[in-house]
Amino acid sequence: MKPNIDSTHFGSITIAGTQYEHDVVIRMNGEVIKRKKKLSKAIYGTSHIISIDEAKFVYEDGADRLVIGTGQSGQVKLSEEAASFFNKKHLPVILMPTPRAITEWNKAIGSNIGLFHVTC
Repeated sequence: MKPNIDSTHFGSITIAGTQYEHDVVIRMNGEVIKRKKKLSKAIYGTSHIISIDEAKFVYEDGADRLVIGTGQSGQVKLSEEAASFFNKKHLPVILMPTPRAITEWNKAIGSNIGLFHVTC
Protein backbone atom coordinates (compact mmCIF):
# COMPACT_ATOMS: atom_id res chain seq x y z
CA MET A 1 0.00 0.00 0.00
CA LYS A 2 1.36 3.39 -1.03
CA PRO A 3 1.82 5.73 1.94
CA ASN A 4 0.68 9.33 1.63
CA ILE A 5 3.37 11.99 1.85
CA ASP A 6 2.17 14.72 4.17
CA SER A 7 4.76 17.44 3.61
CA THR A 8 8.37 18.35 2.99
CA HIS A 9 10.60 21.12 4.21
CA PHE A 10 14.33 21.67 3.73
CA GLY A 11 15.97 18.69 5.42
CA SER A 12 12.87 16.62 6.12
CA ILE A 13 9.91 14.78 4.67
CA THR A 14 6.82 13.57 6.54
CA ILE A 15 5.29 10.31 5.30
CA ALA A 16 2.13 8.87 6.86
CA GLY A 17 2.71 11.00 9.95
CA THR A 18 6.36 10.03 10.44
CA GLN A 19 9.06 12.65 9.89
CA TYR A 20 12.33 11.59 8.23
CA GLU A 21 15.36 13.86 8.31
CA HIS A 22 17.16 12.14 5.45
CA ASP A 23 16.54 11.16 1.83
CA VAL A 24 14.17 8.24 1.45
CA VAL A 25 13.13 5.53 -0.97
CA ILE A 26 9.54 4.29 -0.89
CA ARG A 27 9.22 0.71 -2.09
CA MET A 28 6.22 -0.63 -4.03
CA ASN A 29 4.99 -2.34 -0.86
CA GLY A 30 4.96 1.01 0.98
CA GLU A 31 8.11 0.41 3.01
CA VAL A 32 10.09 3.61 3.61
CA ILE A 33 13.86 3.12 3.73
CA LYS A 34 16.85 5.42 3.87
CA ARG A 35 18.27 6.28 0.47
CA LYS A 36 21.68 4.69 -0.21
CA LYS A 37 23.18 7.87 -1.65
CA LYS A 38 26.69 6.58 -0.94
CA LEU A 39 26.25 4.45 -4.08
CA SER A 40 26.22 7.65 -6.14
CA LYS A 41 28.54 9.72 -3.95
CA ALA A 42 31.31 7.11 -4.34
CA ILE A 43 31.28 7.66 -8.12
CA TYR A 44 30.40 11.33 -8.56
CA GLY A 45 31.42 12.85 -5.21
CA THR A 46 27.83 14.05 -4.80
CA SER A 47 24.40 12.55 -4.21
CA HIS A 48 22.95 14.97 -6.78
CA ILE A 49 23.69 12.56 -9.64
CA ILE A 50 22.03 9.15 -9.40
CA SER A 51 24.49 6.45 -10.45
CA ILE A 52 23.76 3.16 -12.19
CA ASP A 53 24.44 1.34 -8.89
CA GLU A 54 21.87 3.44 -7.05
CA ALA A 55 19.43 3.01 -9.94
CA LYS A 56 19.76 -0.77 -9.63
CA PHE A 57 19.17 -0.52 -5.87
CA VAL A 58 16.02 1.59 -6.33
CA TYR A 59 14.53 -0.45 -9.19
CA GLU A 60 11.82 -3.04 -8.52
CA ASP A 61 10.48 -5.34 -11.20
CA GLY A 62 6.81 -4.69 -11.89
CA ALA A 63 6.81 -1.00 -11.03
CA ASP A 64 4.66 1.27 -13.19
CA ARG A 65 6.88 4.31 -12.65
CA LEU A 66 9.50 5.95 -10.49
CA VAL A 67 8.82 9.35 -8.95
CA ILE A 68 11.99 11.23 -8.01
CA GLY A 69 11.86 14.29 -5.81
CA THR A 70 14.95 16.16 -6.96
CA GLY A 71 15.31 18.31 -3.83
CA GLN A 72 13.70 21.50 -2.64
CA SER A 73 15.20 23.44 -5.56
CA GLY A 74 15.61 20.54 -7.99
CA GLN A 75 19.33 19.69 -7.93
CA VAL A 76 19.21 15.89 -8.38
CA LYS A 77 19.44 14.32 -11.82
CA LEU A 78 19.98 10.90 -13.36
CA SER A 79 23.35 9.92 -14.78
CA GLU A 80 23.24 8.86 -18.42
CA GLU A 81 23.81 5.27 -17.31
CA ALA A 82 20.93 5.37 -14.80
CA ALA A 83 18.59 6.95 -17.36
CA SER A 84 19.54 4.25 -19.88
CA PHE A 85 18.99 1.52 -17.26
CA PHE A 86 15.46 2.73 -16.45
CA ASN A 87 14.72 3.13 -20.16
CA LYS A 88 15.79 -0.47 -20.86
CA LYS A 89 13.56 -1.63 -18.01
CA HIS A 90 10.66 0.36 -19.55
CA LEU A 91 10.22 2.25 -16.28
CA PRO A 92 8.99 5.81 -16.75
CA VAL A 93 10.80 8.25 -14.46
CA ILE A 94 9.21 11.48 -13.24
CA LEU A 95 11.80 14.02 -12.04
CA MET A 96 10.63 17.20 -10.33
CA PRO A 97 11.46 19.28 -7.27
CA THR A 98 10.44 17.44 -4.12
CA PRO A 99 7.52 19.74 -3.16
CA ARG A 100 5.91 19.08 -6.58
CA ALA A 101 6.94 15.41 -6.60
CA ILE A 102 5.02 14.68 -3.40
CA THR A 103 1.84 15.94 -5.07
CA GLU A 104 2.57 13.69 -8.06
CA TRP A 105 3.25 10.76 -5.70
CA ASN A 106 0.06 11.24 -3.72
CA LYS A 107 -2.16 11.25 -6.81
CA ALA A 108 -0.32 8.35 -8.54
CA ILE A 109 -2.12 5.07 -9.06
CA GLY A 110 -0.62 1.66 -9.69
CA SER A 111 2.69 0.27 -8.46
CA ASN A 112 5.10 3.11 -7.86
CA ILE A 113 8.57 3.59 -6.45
CA GLY A 114 9.65 6.90 -4.93
CA LEU A 115 13.01 8.49 -4.23
CA PHE A 116 12.94 11.82 -2.42
CA HIS A 117 15.89 14.14 -1.82
CA VAL A 118 15.09 16.49 1.07
CA THR A 119 17.75 19.20 0.82
CA CYS A 120 18.88 21.37 -2.10
